[in-house]
Amino acid sequence: MAKDSSSSLNSPLLHISEDGLNSNDKNNRRKQQVAEEVKKQLWLAGPLILVSLLQYCLQMISVMFVGHLGELPLSGASMATSFATVTGFSLLMGMASALDTFCGQSNGAKQYHMLGIHMQRAMFVLLIVSIPLAIVWANTGEILKALGQDAEISREAGKYAISMIPSLFAYGLLQCLNRFLQTQNVVFPMVMCSGIAALLHIPICWILIFKVGLEIRGAAIANSISYWLNVLMLILYVKFSSSCSKSWTGFSVQAFQNIPYFLKLAIPSACMVCLEMWSFELIVLLSGLLPNPKLETSVLSISLNTAATVWMIPFGMSGAGSTRVSNELGAGHAGAAKLAGCVVVTMATIEGLLLGTTLILIRNVWGYAYSNEPEVIEYVASMLPIVAVSSFLDGLQCVLSGIARGCGWQKIGAFVNLGSYYIVGIPSAVLLAFLLHIGGRGLWFGIILALIFQAFSLAIIAIRTDWDQEAKIATERVYDSTIPENVVS
Repeated sequence: MAKDSSSSLNSPLLHISEDGLNSNDKNNRRKQQVAEEVKKQLWLAGPLILVSLLQYCLQMISVMFVGHLGELPLSGASMATSFATVTGFSLLMGMASALDTFCGQSNGAKQYHMLGIHMQRAMFVLLIVSIPLAIVWANTGEILKALGQDAEISREAGKYAISMIPSLFAYGLLQCLNRFLQTQNVVFPMVMCSGIAALLHIPICWILIFKVGLEIRGAAIANSISYWLNVLMLILYVKFSSSCSKSWTGFSVQAFQNIPYFLKLAIPSACMVCLEMWSFELIVLLSGLLPNPKLETSVLSISLNTAATVWMIPFGMSGAGSTRVSNELGAGHAGAAKLAGCVVVTMATIEGLLLGTTLILIRNVWGYAYSNEPEVIEYVASMLPIVAVSSFLDGLQCVLSGIARGCGWQKIGAFVNLGSYYIVGIPSAVLLAFLLHIGGRGLWFGIILALIFQAFSLAIIAIRTDWDQEAKIATERVYDSTIPENVVS
C-alpha cells in the first residue's frame, strides 16, 4: 500500500501540452492541477504534523513526570531540556534538513539508490558531530552555573543532561531516517513508529522514575530509550519494507565519499534552524531582566510553549512543500515545482488565519491551563492576540523556508535569518522592552518584526525565482552527487 501511494505521489502533475486548448479547457486543466497538488500536499502534511507532535511529546511527557517530584527537579529538567535544544537538537535537526534537498531531488530524478547513500553520509556526519555535543552536555551543570544560573537548579539540570546524552545520538539518526522516508512520500510508517514510541514512553517514564527510583535521571534515560526505540523501528522498516527496496540497497563505502559536498548544504541548513531557535531562547533570557521577572518569564514561557505547539502544523506543511518542490525540481518539472510552492503558501495562509482566530477566541481561558494566578491569566489573555499574529507570520516563513530547502537555498536562508533575527528582531525587542518600557509585549513585538522581515525576504526570493533555471540546477546537483553503485554489504 505504501509503495502504491509513494509512486502515485511521485507522478508528474499532468504535464500535457495546452496548445490548441480553448480558455475554458485551460482553466479546467489548471483547476485540476491545483486540486491534485492540494491532495498530494494534504496527504503528506497530515502525517508529518502528527509525527512532529508525537516526537515533540517525548520531552514534554518526561518533564511532566518530573514535575511530580517537586519544584527543583522540574526547574532543572526544564532548564536542561532548553539547554539541550539550543546546544544539540536544533543543530542536528538543521544539518539533517540538507537531506530535504539531496534526497528529495534524487527521488524526483529517479536516482533512487542515491537516497540511501545520502542518508548514510548524513548519519555518519551527525554521529561525528554528536561527540563534541555530548561533551558539552556532560558539563551542562558547570556551564549553567558559570552563566549565573542558580547552583541547585544547575546541578539538577546537569544530572538530567548527562543521562540524556544517548538520546543525542539517536536524535540525529532519527532526523536522517525521517528525511529519507519523507522525501519518498512514505510517511505513514513514520506516524506508526512515532506513535508507538510515544505510547511506550509513558510506562517507561513511570517505571524508571517511580518504580526503579531513578527520579530525574529516570526521565532523561526514558527519553533516550524512546528515541532509540523509534530509530530501531524505522531502521527495520527501511531494511525490510518493499517501499524502500530501490532507495535502500545496503551499506556502502560511498557514504564516506563526497562529505564536503554534503557539508556545503548541511552547515547553512543548521544555521537556518539554529539562528531562529536561538533567538526565541534569547527572548526568554531577556524577559528575566524585566521588572517583575517571575511574571514576565512565566508568561513569556507560556506564550512560547503555545507558539511552539501550534508551530507543529505549519512545520508539517513545510515538510510537505519541501518534498513536493524538491521532487518536481529533481524530475525537471519547473512548472509543477512552482505550483507546489504556491499551493503550500496558500494553505499556510488559510491555516494561519484559522489558527490565529482560534487563539484570539480562547485568550480569556487559555491561561487557566497553566496557572490559577489571576495576574498570569490576565497577562496571557493580553498576549495571545500578539501570539496569534506571530503564529500566522511564523507559519508563512516556515513553509517559505521549506521551499528554500527544497530548492537548495540554505545559504541564502541562513543570511536571511541572520538579518531578520539579529539585525532586526532582537535589537527591536530590546528597544521596545527596555527603552520604550513596553515589557514582555515589546519582546514579542521584536519577534514579530523579525518574522515580517524573514517572510517578506523569502517571499521576494521565491517570486523572483527562475524555476526553469532551478530545475537545471537541481539536475546538475543530482548528477554531481551520483556515484556508480558499489555496495559492500
